[in-house]
Amino acid sequence: MSEPNPAPDRRRRLLILAICCLSLFIVGLDNTVVNVALPAIQKDLDASASGLQWIIDAYTLVLASLLMLSGSVADRIGRRRIFLLGLVLFSLGSLLCSLAPGLDWLIAFRALQAVGGSMLNPVAMSIITNTFTEPRERAQAIGVWGGVVGISMALGPLIGGVLVETAGWQSIFLINVPVGLAAAALTRRYVPESRAPKPRRFDPVGQLLMVLLLGAGTAAIIEGPGYGWTSPGILLLGAVALAALVLFPLWERRVAQPLIDPRFFHSVPFTGATVSAVCAFAALGGFLFLNTLYLQDVRGYSPVEAGLWTLPMAGLTLVAAPVSGRIVGRRGPRLPLVVAGATMAASGVLLTRLAVDSPASLLITAYALFGVGFGLVNAPITNAAVSGMPDAQAGVAAAVASTSRQVGQALGVAVLGTVVTAAAASTSAGFTEATHAGWWIMAGLGLTVLVLGVISTTPWAARTAAEVAARLDPPRVPVQGSRSEPLR
Repeated sequence: MSEPNPAPDRRRRLLILAICCLSLFIVGLDNTVVNVALPAIQKDLDASASGLQWIIDAYTLVLASLLMLSGSVADRIGRRRIFLLGLVLFSLGSLLCSLAPGLDWLIAFRALQAVGGSMLNPVAMSIITNTFTEPRERAQAIGVWGGVVGISMALGPLIGGVLVETAGWQSIFLINVPVGLAAAALTRRYVPESRAPKPRRFDPVGQLLMVLLLGAGTAAIIEGPGYGWTSPGILLLGAVALAALVLFPLWERRVAQPLIDPRFFHSVPFTGATVSAVCAFAALGGFLFLNTLYLQDVRGYSPVEAGLWTLPMAGLTLVAAPVSGRIVGRRGPRLPLVVAGATMAASGVLLTRLAVDSPASLLITAYALFGVGFGLVNAPITNAAVSGMPDAQAGVAAAVASTSRQVGQALGVAVLGTVVTAAAASTSAGFTEATHAGWWIMAGLGLTVLVLGVISTTPWAARTAAEVAARLDPPRVPVQGSRSEPLR
């Protein structure tokens, strides 16, 4: 079915937004729903602590490594085509995860899931930014998108708890299959095809360096305590990650069309959004990982009870996420970022007082504060990442923001999990006391979001964004008979 050149009417635009949000909902849900199933998976598959970290990070690392490539490929060969392929692969990976006979198989199928997931987040954002071309309407659509991401990730523990207790841990993956296939059918019927006016070239060397940096670095962090930080394997992984870290920016400056254009980071709002995304999602990854183990292994709660304890977080994220989108659309990103950073930091400080028998008031207050902060942070991050960027690079800009989220979550699980594991092993302290170091790290991450929220929203920061947009904007090539170039 061929698409007409004129832009879709408002009803069609809202339908496209809803389809994109449906696919993003299951991806966001999958990011967090697995956490509440970790104790059940550990018992069923005899998984170690590092094995549990890999169940989470195999997904987030592959996702983070491929997001920018997927965004670039979609801009070149068609956003709807890549989006459809992503939905099919994600559904297939989910089905295989539900059938995994052992830990290694589960980790491998999680990686396949992530290959499909990498084709959804940035491509959906690119579809949205090329569908909603009016700045105010685009900001509101991005706010809805950011809210859906936050809501899905916040609801993950509760939905996961119900599924694990009623149908087993396999059900948390199986539920993705019908939703993913439905989203694929709707995409094929209603989402128009679009491409960048000037597609970017591929950057295989940059992509390889990105995979080596994220994969080797995270593997060293997770496996370091078990193998020993001075063991040959860990030292080799660290050396590979360090070499990739040094070579990546050097290579990207030499390439005409790099995987990540270094000029993006001359924009203070863009850089602030990128670092804020890493910090906020590192806090989320660590928060969910440690709380799941605390509530089920220390407090002895069932998966459903553990999920119910997170209701204050999920509920306030549900409230704060759409509010944040409206605030960003009307007043800009500063207020949501500042409040988000402050509340996440306050949650971390409260949890440093966590004990085996902590009162409900401490847990509920800490979870509520984190829910407010996480609900507020998504919309301003997404808006800052794509605002001012040319339509031709919308996929790549959105992919950088999404990559930052996934890198942050992977680092949160790896770093906080490793710090807590090391603290518990090196002292006589139990797991609960060992988590205090992790909570202090989370508080520091929240304060970083707060500071960046102030710095990245100054008039000086806005000027840097305008300068970068002027340098990046390619000459427009008129298309005869087309009223809406981004959607051709």
